[in-house]
Amino acid sequence: MVARRAVLVLGLAAMSVAACGPKAPKASDPNTLTVAATAVPHAEVLEFIKPKLAQQGLTLEIKVFNDYVQPNTQVAEKRIDVSYFQTLPYLESFNRDKGANLIPLQGVHVEPIGTYSAKWKSIAEVPNGATIAIPNDASTEGRALILLAKNGVIAIKDPKNPLTSLRDITSNPKNLKFKELEAPALPRVLNQVDLAVINTNYALDAKLNPSKDALIIEDKTSPYVNYLVGRPDNKDDPRVKKLAAALTTPEVKAFIEQKYAGAVVPAF
Repeated sequence: MVARRAVLVLGLAAMSVAACGPKAPKASDPNTLTVAATAVPHAEVLEFIKPKLAQQGLTLEIKVFNDYVQPNTQVAEKRIDVSYFQTLPYLESFNRDKGANLIPLQGVHVEPIGTYSAKWKSIAEVPNGATIAIPNDASTEGRALILLAKNGVIAIKDPKNPLTSLRDITSNPKNLKFKELEAPALPRVLNQVDLAVINTNYALDAKLNPSKDALIIEDKTSPYVNYLVGRPDNKDDPRVKKLAAALTTPEVKAFIEQKYAGAVVPAF
């Protein structure tokens, strides 16, 4: 009797541990596609095409994030199907740093990154010893430094290296000081620094107008296209293909051009 009780107790304990363990990814719903996105403009573009996809029998479930790591992490873990928020240099950096194997599926738009200030009206006014806040993820930091170098603020070793870092600055005539911060935090520190290099999605979310408020900004030839991203195992999923097609229609192009007035540029 004691032995039977012991077996029962051990069995219940094992069930309890299993119940508390990590949850397995949910089985895919053939009529639903989950997408990780940042709020602006990605989620807004997805909301625009959501009714059209519904007419095609596909329910789009949009998961909004305010950072760049969790969206990809959850796609890699198969908790979300695809993500839509990032450039190729960022994707390559994420895959390398996290040991992931996410792949680009469809280029959609470019968000020219810009430099903003609450203190100065032009780059020429920025004084010696000023502080510039830049994104701290490797690919976006490189992009920020390339923008500054292209506009003569600093000089760097290789203006084409997307992973340029602060160590690659070869000339800093104004002795500028750099603060590396999480990209979402940059609009919030605008009053605490002289300049901040801000991703357009976060600038728009903070009610900044990139075409009017940015002191310097990438031009429309920027190579930093934002991609729909997935995994090798779902790249041929009919649901994913429907989304990729819906993101690159003339209607979406017109929506982007009208809503964002140059702050976001279609890449198709």
